[in-house]
Amino acid sequence: MQTCFVVSIHSGDTVTARCGDAASANAWRLVRLQGIVAPKPGQPFAEQARQKMHDMVRLKPADVDCDDPTSHARERICRVMVTPDSAPNGPRTLDAGLALLTVGLARWQPAQAQRLSPQERGQYEFAEEEARAKRAGLWKDSRPMRP
Repeated sequence: MQTCFVVSIHSGDTVTARCGDAASANAWRLVRLQGIVAPKPGQPFAEQARQKMHDMVRLKPADVDCDDPTSHARERICRVMVTPDSAPNGPRTLDAGLALLTVGLARWQPAQAQRLSPQERGQYEFAEEEARAKRAGLWKDSRPMRP
């Protein structure tokens, strides 16, 4: 796990983070959130997902725990943890991916969640089920578009 600084938001599930010395070419990472897929630009709820991600993580330090890099990987699949706004001086306990699932702005993607524990996988799955039941976010549509 590394402490990084989220500098830009590409979509609800993809950000750019600076980890370490900004002058280093390896410091800049394209990070895709582990275990979720958010609507892509142009799809319903894409802008809401991007804005929610922006509000949670942009210009904040984040604990970033990534999968093992492959030699050709343009992006890394990572879990991103930040300090919640409700406790700005507290520890980084807010899981950005889980937060998007909770408000219905992403779908659970188990194929991209190998690093999550069984308990965490259950939390992600439950968060999506709850959002569906509440018809939150993209679940407001009777047939939500698949990102």
